[in-house]
Amino acid sequence: MDIDEITTFVAIAELGSFTRAAHRLHRTQPAISRRLSLLEHELGTPVFERIRGNARLTEAGRAFLPFAEAALAALKDGQAAVRGLRTGLHGSVSLALVGTLADTHIVDALRRFQRRAKDVRLELRTASSSEVTNLVRRGEATIGLRYFSGHAAELVSLDAGSEAMLVVAEAHHAMAGRRIGDASLLTDQRWIGFPPSRGKRDSSGHVLMRQLVRAGLDAADVVVIDSLAAQKRLAQAGFGLALVPASSVRDELRRGLLVELDVPAMRTAVPIVAVHRRNGHLSPAARALLELLTGEARRPAAPRQPIESARRSVQAR
Repeated sequence: MDIDEITTFVAIAELGSFTRAAHRLHRTQPAISRRLSLLEHELGTPVFERIRGNARLTEAGRAFLPFAEAALAALKDGQAAVRGLRTGLHGSVSLALVGTLADTHIVDALRRFQRRAKDVRLELRTASSSEVTNLVRRGEATIGLRYFSGHAAELVSLDAGSEAMLVVAEAHHAMAGRRIGDASLLTDQRWIGFPPSRGKRDSSGHVLMRQLVRAGLDAADVVVIDSLAAQKRLAQAGFGLALVPASSVRDELRRGLLVELDVPAMRTAVPIVAVHRRNGHLSPAARALLELLTGEARRPAAPRQPIESARRSVQAR
């Protein structure tokens, strides 16, 4: 079994197609099929089912996949370890992060890293939290930043701070601009949220359900929408209230498309977590970046006030 066979297998598994894998690897489809046949011969069992032009992992394929991904990630780590001996704070570091985190305190850490490590190329890519985990697990990113830990045994999760969640509503909501100390005033309001993730106690969907229970609104009508962009648009249209990360609605609040409702009983924050492979190599540059990202979690947070209140305070000056 050689590295080309493993690379071919992982590419097909990720893309779900022999044709797409051949395109990515710059090989002909017959060459891809030959490499997979050699792999299956060595394993003694098929690893894919061919269904209408697509490739679906068999039970044996699903069992082999994490080990194949780990092998490729280990090879990349070995190459990075050798480069690190020569370069120190040089080379490149790949970071995958949830897109909304690009508008949080994380940006300050990235800015400081670029000032300290001017010869390091910082490669950024955005993805959902689950995709961030997969990118790091496969070795396509050295470090990941996501919401919640993800509970992947092969990854190390480190505290990188937290982000406030805001209750947002349509621009002309009747309760905008006032402190809603009695959450029962929202009893008749519809809510928009993510579905709770199966088998996970930590997810955006669970956060909303938990806060509604704590606020005494556990009987609230909740519409499940599996898209943050759609949630914001529906809230903007007056379809319901949404509990979303502050960074995700900063622009809409600034433009007056949404308003924040000050509901003390619904105040909460979600953890931001930095992840890396448990047995993976971290170059000096990657370690420096990780220290900055996790160091942000230890910096004292400034007291937060609702955005509308902050705006009025500034205007009063």
